[in-house]
This record gives sequence, C-alpha cells and structure tokens, in this order.
Amino acid sequence: MAAFSSWFWNERFWLPHNVTWADLADPAPGVEYPKAGHLLSALPLALGIFVVRILFERFVARPCALLLHIHATSGHRRATPNMLLEKVFLSVTKYPDSGHLVGLSKQLDWDLSKVQRWFRQRRNQDKPSVLIKFCESMWRFTFYLCIFIYGIQFLWQSTWMWDTRHCWYNYPYQVLSPGLYTYYLIELAFYWSLVFSQFTDIKRKDFFIMFVHHLATVSLISFSYANNMLRVGSLVMFVHDSSDFLLESHPILR
Repeated sequence: MAAFSSWFWNERFWLPHNVTWADLADPAPGVEYPKAGHLLSALPLALGIFVVRILFERFVARPCALLLHIHATSGHRRATPNMLLEKVFLSVTKYPDSGHLVGLSKQLDWDLSKVQRWFRQRRNQDKPSVLIKFCESMWRFTFYLCIFIYGIQFLWQSTWMWDTRHCWYNYPYQVLSPGLYTYYLIELAFYWSLVFSQFTDIKRKDFFIMFVHHLATVSLISFSYANNMLRVGSLVMFVHDSSDFLLESHPILR
C-alpha cells in the first residue's frame, strides 16, 4: 500500500518542477494551503445534505407538487392481480421471450396479446410517479441554483474569473481562502450525497451510468483540491452549475 501511495502521489506528476508536498504542508504563518485531509469533512456534511434533501422533498417539494395538482399516481393502468404472472415477473424475468409468453398463455388460457399487455402494465407500475420525479428535480434545481448564486457572488470578486491566467500565477503556492474552501466542500459533499441517494432512490435504467458519473465527479473535485488547482476547478464547477439548474428546471416547468 505504501508503494502504491508513493507511486500515485508522485510529485513529478502532480506538482511543478522543484515543488514537493512538504513545501505545501508547512506554509508560512497565517497562510493555508489545501490538504487532502480537509476532504474528510465533506462526508458528514454529505450526510447532512442528504437529510436536508429528505426534509425538503417532504415539506417543500411535495406541497408544491400538490398545489400544481401533481399526484402520486403513475398515470398507468395497473395490471390485473395474477399470482402466476407476478411470480414470473418478480423471480424469473420482467421481459419474457416469445417461448415464455406462449407457455404462460396456455397455462392461463389467455390470448398471447393479453399476457404481453399484462407484463407491459406491470412494468409501468414500477416506474416512478410524476410526483417523485418532480420532488427530485425540484431538490436538484434548488441546490444547483443556490450554489450557482453563491459561485457568482464569490467568483465575481476573484481575479481569475476575469483573467484565467491568474489560475496559474504562483501555482501551487496559492492561498486557500475561506470562500473557496466553502465552495469546494459544499460541491464535494453534494456529490457524495448523490452517491448515497443512488441506493435509496427508485432504480432507473441509467443507475450504473449515473453512479460512475457521481464517483468520477467526486474524484475530479478531490484531486483538484489535493493538488491546489482550486481556481480553475472553481470555474469548471461554476460552468457546470450554470447549466445544471437550467436542465433540472425542465421537468418542473414541463
């Protein structure tokens, strides 16, 4: 493990020439540089964000949905209760092939089209309702909008917002300001909370893709923090947030 850690955090890869991790670990009095240990603070904050999300969806998003006459029903016709088909659906397959369909139609003395319709209706029952989609989208929209507003307020006063060459002046000896630390920590905690919520939300077809996406985002934010690329990293996060809240507004306004 020590050999892997030494190889992974090789200074020749992460840092400019003649700069070591020790140089960043012992700054001058009153100066603070990012440290990998700071990232651990994002985990309890992620749990707190996850709890806030649950409360927000229940006491804010849901009442808003009901005011807009969005209800918990999926809008699909429910399949007729059938023990045999339900057992096949839950333990064998949700998408039976033609052989299975023919066999089931003979056992039940149903038309083949009726069996196919039953499985289609049963699959539709498991789809998340419009209410659930609305609450999830409203939560993400609210977060992205709030963090976007914070990003504007913070970056508006920063030199690298208006001249990106300042992202690299005196790198990596760039001081960690409280505002930049807060910006990074909240973003990282939010994406950790999305990783957690993947296992409690209704599973969708893109479950694995989104899980990898969240992990990749967490990794990129963490690595850019660890080697003090916070200035350019803050610009990247700001650009993403500026489009994310617009994307999440579509399901709400639709």
